[in-house]
Amino acid sequence: MKNLILLFCFAIVSNAHFLTMLPNTDTIKNKNEANLKIEAMFIHPFEQTGMNMEKPEGIYLNTKNNPLDLKEIKLFGEKAWSTNYSVKKPGVYKFFTVPKPYFEPAEGKFISHVPKVIVSAYGLEEGWDEPIGLKYEIVPMVKPFALYTGNIFTGKVLVDGKPVSNVEVEVEFYNTLGLKAPSDSHITQVVKTNSNGEFSFVMNQKGWWGFAALIEEGQKEFNGKMYPIENGALMWVKTY
Repeated sequence: MKNLILLFCFAIVSNAHFLTMLPNTDTIKNKNEANLKIEAMFIHPFEQTGMNMEKPEGIYLNTKNNPLDLKEIKLFGEKAWSTNYSVKKPGVYKFFTVPKPYFEPAEGKFISHVPKVIVSAYGLEEGWDEPIGLKYEIVPMVKPFALYTGNIFTGKVLVDGKPVSNVEVEVEFYNTLGLKAPSDSHITQVVKTNSNGEFSFVMNQKGWWGFAALIEEGQKEFNGKMYPIENGALMWVKTY
């Protein structure tokens, strides 16, 4: 019985955790859409189940010098966070969340994922391919807004501003369609970066897609013992 319980617990935690950050739109066309609402949550996107998310260090626009107001909310029955931003002029707006590292006892590691999402306003699109300057970051190689279902998303994984090869990138669909996976293995897709730090993936459903490049680096103490940190460079893009 003990072994069965352990196997059951492992099956639950083996699916990917994603720090999910979604705006109500990725393309602002007029003033009626100018008040952005952005929600940050720690969830299993495909399964649509939530986990508690402690108050992050912040949700930011373009730089950590520009924090936005945070509001505690409930999503999937768990603690999550939201912010609002009023877009007043044309441009490309890059939002990101810096969480407090979360200790996952089943995996024996800390999880520290920083998600990014890019919003275009009033038709101005320059600068979407420029990095913010995060330590771990995905930079899009295709325009990351106004994407069609079936488009290929290509990104480049940077660590300290330099591309890194052979990094696993987990991919999950934010499944509001009620889709059922053929097996647990189908829930989280995995691709790897090439020698230039690039990866590609075809998005075959309409909605939000999350890409998480995972780099294990550094350690942090928990109950008197040191554990590795799984650093995640995340990006969310939407298909239409």
